[in-house]
Formats: sequence, structure tokens, C-alpha cells
Amino acid sequence: MIALYMLINTILDLFFWVLIISAVLSWLVAFNVVNTRNRAVYVIGDFLYRITEPVLAPIRRVLPNMGGLDLSPIVVLLLISFIQNLMAQYWPRF
Repeated sequence: MIALYMLINTILDLFFWVLIISAVLSWLVAFNVVNTRNRAVYVIGDFLYRITEPVLAPIRRVLPNMGGLDLSPIVVLLLISFIQNLMAQYWPRF
């Protein structure tokens, strides 16, 4: 059971960092620091979009429109943190 806990926790940690990297990359693209015409930037951005969008899209539909501000990554990061804390507290110890 400890191995399963560690696997789930590691997957949640990885997704946590993927969300942060995706948000930073979107800011860099929005402020023209990096250009999506560069093939490497496009591939990385597309990969991050495909990984994060299935989780972020349902939350965007529920959240109210905040203009140009997207709060869905913050909500997902808080949910990941909550799930990790919940698992750490209630996971059976052997």
C-alpha cells in the first residue's frame, strides 16, 4: 500500500510542476519573450496544453469569467495540495 501511495503522490507532484511550467510558458508567450514559431517552443507548449487542458477545461466552465485572468490553474494546484494532504493524513500506515 505504501508503494501505491508513493506512486499517486509522485504523479500528483509531477502534474503540479507541469501546471506551473505551463502557466509560466503561457506568460512568456503572451509577453513575446518566447515565440511559438520556434519549433521546440511550439512542441513543448503543445505537449503542456494537451496534458493540462483535460483537467483545466471543466474548471474553466464552472469559474466565473474574470476577464483575461485564468484562475483555473490555481484551483487545480489547491486541489492537488488538498488531495496530497488528505492522503497523507488518512492513508493506512503499516
